[in-house]
Amino acid sequence: MLDLNVSNLEFECGTDEAGRGCLAGPVTAAAVILPLDFSNSVLNDSKQLSHTKRNLLKPIIEAEAVSYGVAHVFPKEIDDINILNASILAMHHSISKLKKVDFISVDGNRFKPFKKVPHQTVIKGDGKYQNIAAASVLAKTYRDAYMEKIHEEFPMYNWKQNKGYPTKEHRAAIRKFGTTKYHRLSFRLLPE
Repeated sequence: MLDLNVSNLEFECGTDEAGRGCLAGPVTAAAVILPLDFSNSVLNDSKQLSHTKRNLLKPIIEAEAVSYGVAHVFPKEIDDINILNASILAMHHSISKLKKVDFISVDGNRFKPFKKVPHQTVIKGDGKYQNIAAASVLAKTYRDAYMEKIHEEFPMYNWKQNKGYPTKEHRAAIRKFGTTKYHRLSFRLLPE
């Protein structure tokens, strides 16, 4: 069972992102404040959960959270400011949607201060704290839904399946069809 949060403060949000290593689509972040009595034995790092479990947890997190926010940063901005800065920007946008926040726990080891709110980075935090795990689930499910939607526009890349990650199939489709408005042009899209 994961610990609830880092600080034990009532309005601590956990934040995490999804899609950082993708060749296409946004980087998506979520921020979640869970009630101090929250408990869920299934909740874990979204990468450790099946698609089905993530989709079952999403409405539970949304219904039980004190507050949550989700934000996308799209390929043009990723290309302009780089993926690390885009990931942090997406986290900031998601945190700005919360009603109140006293402390921010961040998955990973890099973050930039947000409005003088104290924060702590936690390596592999999505496997240690429920609020970061909840953020990882929302970030992943919202991003997956976005990729499934744009798959309809460009089915030849099979984003419904690969979600924009650099699979052999996705790279082969880029070789055959070129790039789209959803691709990150600053990324190395093809192998040498």
